[in-house]
Amino acid sequence: MIVTEIIQSVLGLLVTFSILITVHELGHYWVARFFGVHVLRFSVGFGRPIYRKVFGQEDLAEGLGDNEPQVEPTEFVVSSIPLGGYVKFLDEREQNVPPFFLEQCYNRKNVWQRIAIAAAGPLANFVLAIFCYWLLFVTGITGVSPVLGKIDSESLAWKSGLREGQKIVEVDYRRTFSWSDVNVRLLERLGETGEIEFTVLEKNSTLESVYSVPISDWLSSSDEPNPAVELGLSLDMPEYTPKIGGMLADGRAKSYGLEIGDEIKMIDGNSISSWKEFVKIVQLNPENELILELERSGVRKSLSIRPEARDRNGKRIGFIGASPEPMEFPESRLVLIKYSVFKSLEKAIEKTWDVIWFTLDAFKKMLEGVISTKNLSGPITIAQVANSSAESGILSFISFIALLSVSLGVVNLLPIPMLDGGHLLYYFIEVVMGKPLPERVQAYAAQVGIFMLLGIMTIAIYNDISRL
Repeated sequence: MIVTEIIQSVLGLLVTFSILITVHELGHYWVARFFGVHVLRFSVGFGRPIYRKVFGQEDLAEGLGDNEPQVEPTEFVVSSIPLGGYVKFLDEREQNVPPFFLEQCYNRKNVWQRIAIAAAGPLANFVLAIFCYWLLFVTGITGVSPVLGKIDSESLAWKSGLREGQKIVEVDYRRTFSWSDVNVRLLERLGETGEIEFTVLEKNSTLESVYSVPISDWLSSSDEPNPAVELGLSLDMPEYTPKIGGMLADGRAKSYGLEIGDEIKMIDGNSISSWKEFVKIVQLNPENELILELERSGVRKSLSIRPEARDRNGKRIGFIGASPEPMEFPESRLVLIKYSVFKSLEKAIEKTWDVIWFTLDAFKKMLEGVISTKNLSGPITIAQVANSSAESGILSFISFIALLSVSLGVVNLLPIPMLDGGHLLYYFIEVVMGKPLPERVQAYAAQVGIFMLLGIMTIAIYNDISRL
């Protein structure tokens, strides 16, 4: 089971990265070709090539004399390390170029053309995100109406006046159609001080009210922030039945003989009517034996289980590695977000811009130390999320592709040498100074850029491993 999950996650990572990298590099390629730059290699991945295809070899030979240096045709390559890609252009600073091809050299293009070529990769990622969101809005996205469930009487939400049964229609005066929208709006306020404004539709009423929840350096030190839970908010949900829907391969539930489909009827002689009751008893009994009475395929059975002891926020709780059977919301609680073809394009552009802004704001807050760098994720987390989103359905996977495509575009626009944003920084300096930066300055900056990228990747991978 574990091997299968690893294989699925790796495949999910490969498919996801292949799509994003190919689109990104195609942006550079298409704009370069538009300006007449000859492309030597288009590579998806780094390292040793595992597949290559050459195009245009005959065309290149036509303009060359017998004794002139050769110009390689365009080579399309898939390489062994699928964590990036590149497009290599003809450049007379790197090789001898025959006079016939000088105008096709990258370095011969004016600075604004080079700016367009460098920016084209990230912009292609944004276009992909817009297309994905457009597809989702045209098809229709099903969400859960943000009606509040039980609220802890000691929580900030309760003290601010929020109550069970209210429907959140706006957060900070921005519309929230689903519970997912509420969580996104709350994530935008991480690390901030002030007030979160909730506009709610009162229970069994058409009256809208506004409640202000005060926050101060909100969740700035949290490694895995859950804003709704922190405020004391919960979604009004149908009660889960105490029926096993999933188990961890190395969890106590599986090792003690529980099976998917088992319905828990009693624990130590006490009746169980909901999954919540079951979880509460398990958590209260770390390493204590519990006698379960259950129903399996219509037959009553009895077995014992000893919940594993785990530490959660300094508290010792029991854990068996089981999840409930999937639950369906009634139709009355579901919302369908769907628009016409042209309205979907408008909404897709708006959504992409919101995600771009959110990503930039998150980076800014990390640099300021307002939110934890533990929120950075690397390839392991991406692989797991890609796998789970693919399992959830094609629309979930498309949504994940859109989100990751925006992230890739934004990251590549950061003014770090070795990234597209670093090249753009050089070119804008060239615009101001009227001449390119000296080669030695660019070479030194490239070394700094490599160091910075390695540092970021080290943090991200460390975070990935710590989450396993």
